[in-house]
Amino acid sequence: MSDGNAVNFEKRFQDDETQKGSTLFAPAKESDAGKINALISRAMRLLSQRDHGEMELRRKLLTPPVAFSKPSYSKPAKTSGGKSTLSFSKEWQEEEVQKKTERQIPEEISPEHVQAVIDYCYQHNWLDDAKFAARYISGRSNKGYGAQRIRSELQQKGVDKEIITTALENTEVDWCAIARDLAVRKFDEPLPTDWKEKSKVMRYLLYRGFFNEEIQSIYRDFDD
Repeated sequence: MSDGNAVNFEKRFQDDETQKGSTLFAPAKESDAGKINALISRAMRLLSQRDHGEMELRRKLLTPPVAFSKPSYSKPAKTSGGKSTLSFSKEWQEEEVQKKTERQIPEEISPEHVQAVIDYCYQHNWLDDAKFAARYISGRSNKGYGAQRIRSELQQKGVDKEIITTALENTEVDWCAIARDLAVRKFDEPLPTDWKEKSKVMRYLLYRGFFNEEIQSIYRDFDD
């Protein structure tokens, strides 16, 4: 999430638990409760870092975390000539082989557990694809990206097409003004009118996700 919309999820989670006086979930198996609580902690960390849509959060929660083990290097050994050389000791090699042998395959995460976490996030208003799409459009347009590019990115994040369309229709972003400002920052003012240079401006704005009509408008305004 952006700083202005950041939520202290861990504090809210602790407050909820204090009020309930029980564990977050109480499935039939105690092990299930522990796994779901662990997923809740992951969800809170992800959502506190930045906004997520439902499908993006679900995809990340379904991916088992992989533990990182930092390799340890032996101290440089000295040769008979007194020079230091970096060497991998026999002990280090044996230790690394043992680590690889002991390293377990990450346990598969249950889709049912993830769904329980997704439901919990919705119940606490931590997830809302419509609000997510609106904030995403605002943030990306402020960075100089057009509606086509933003729509594609939201679709890749799994946001429903109708939600994206509605969010784009309701936004107050002036795409023509953004395209004009972006072109001026990139190519200086006045904008080039020579066809070869003008085509560079058009290709650049198309790459950034603006429609042809929006690109043509900056030249109509310029020509006027």
